[in-house]
Amino acid sequence: MSEVIISVRGEHETRLAPERGTVHLTVQTEGPERGAVVERVAALALPVREQLAERASAGTVAEWSSQRASVWANRPWNADGKQLALVHYASVEFTATFTDFAALSWWVGDIAERDGVQVSTVTWSLSPETARATEASVAAEAVRTAVARATAYAAAIDRTSVTPLEIADVGLLARAESESPAFTPKMLRAAAMSADSAGGGPAVELQPADITVSAAVEARFTAR
Repeated sequence: MSEVIISVRGEHETRLAPERGTVHLTVQTEGPERGAVVERVAALALPVREQLAERASAGTVAEWSSQRASVWANRPWNADGKQLALVHYASVEFTATFTDFAALSWWVGDIAERDGVQVSTVTWSLSPETARATEASVAAEAVRTAVARATAYAAAIDRTSVTPLEIADVGLLARAESESPAFTPKMLRAAAMSADSAGGGPAVELQPADITVSAAVEARFTAR
């Protein structure tokens, strides 16, 4: 009996609770004098840096970073179409990755009410160790799914065994003339939170969704 080539796709996914939350925030100020604006943004950013350094030492922050002050200026226009005096702006961006969500919630609620501070988003993720282990496990399950599917196809045509020929990420086995952009074989999808101003001050609600880790493979087998 001649061999039959069977081509299949295997997929698998799992969901895990986030282990880390990364806060993205900006400290910004403006004014008519460039030097004063730079000094003001430095003064506003200093306690943020100090708090993050303290939390990193305490172990509730895995890592954090800040950029040097960005400084720019423009001349705004009023409602009558008249160009006004030059206004200088300065800002410093921060990111901080928390491992303790209670500490994260408290700190975001406190920092968002400070003068010149705007919290833009909180993104959620797994730790690098969990991400690597989960991605490997999910990829292996996707291959097992492909093998099971090929075995079922083979049984349907009265073949008793399958032998793998090729296994690859989705898109890599497609013919060049019909190949579409390759799918991402492994993905981490994290829910984002935005901090919006409401009433007198920013209101922050932390509701992290589970993170989905998924994998998909294409495989070819011979069936005998």
